[in-house]
Amino acid sequence: MPELPEVETVRRSLAPHLLGRTIAAATLRRDDFVTGARTPADLLQGATVERIERRGKQLAVIAASGRAVIVQLGMSGQVLAAPASSPLPTHVHALWTIRSSSTTILFRDPRRFGGLTTLRSPAQLEATWQHLGPDGLAITAAQLWSALHSSSRAIKAALLDQHTVAGIGNIYADEALFVAGIHPKALCHRLSHSRVERLAHSIRQVLTTAVAARGSTLRDYRDADGQAGSYANLHRVYGRAGLVCTVCGQTLRGFVLGQRTTVACSTCQAR
Repeated sequence: MPELPEVETVRRSLAPHLLGRTIAAATLRRDDFVTGARTPADLLQGATVERIERRGKQLAVIAASGRAVIVQLGMSGQVLAAPASSPLPTHVHALWTIRSSSTTILFRDPRRFGGLTTLRSPAQLEATWQHLGPDGLAITAAQLWSALHSSSRAIKAALLDQHTVAGIGNIYADEALFVAGIHPKALCHRLSHSRVERLAHSIRQVLTTAVAARGSTLRDYRDADGQAGSYANLHRVYGRAGLVCTVCGQTLRGFVLGQRTTVACSTCQAR
């Protein structure tokens, strides 16, 4: 599933195709793909795109009028800038034609876990995002400590909760915990303030590096220009169960935690 670095990369690659442009036509090909009103106007037809924002794993295309469309990529969603003259690929559920442009913006999602949410004001957007925790790129030690210090959950389960940190999924939870030297099964309320401070720093560091590498392409993920990310080449633990730790040389162990595949080093992340 695309996480914060992948969604931020999509946001940055989409900006040159949309910012300041007017949507000539918005076409919805699956009604069940949208939460909220489904009229062309609600899908930004006739609107000029003023900005594209991100909170955690969610992307919002915001018009000068204040209307917005939230894009959630889900497991396999892609937002692609494609030549208007090219045949539509499979599994395209919505598309936007840009005025005075040869580019069409496509939202395709083979597995259909993603979707769109239409909003009619900035206040609705803020209310929708209010339930999310601090964004992973900017989370502070104080914010993380406040969310964790009274919780009896395993730390990885807490990090996957978007109320705790917005934007972290399975990949970057494993990676950040490894960098911080914290075992995924460690209980939140048993972590000292200094370890939580180190974890907050590791989260920001891992996510920043992953954004610079344009995210991790494992299967479906591509940016708006169809380019893959390269951060998968830098994974220290995620997807490497049975291989040796890049730091200590011990064999990395894979296990299931909260129904999620997890990988850790029993030496570098001793409990």
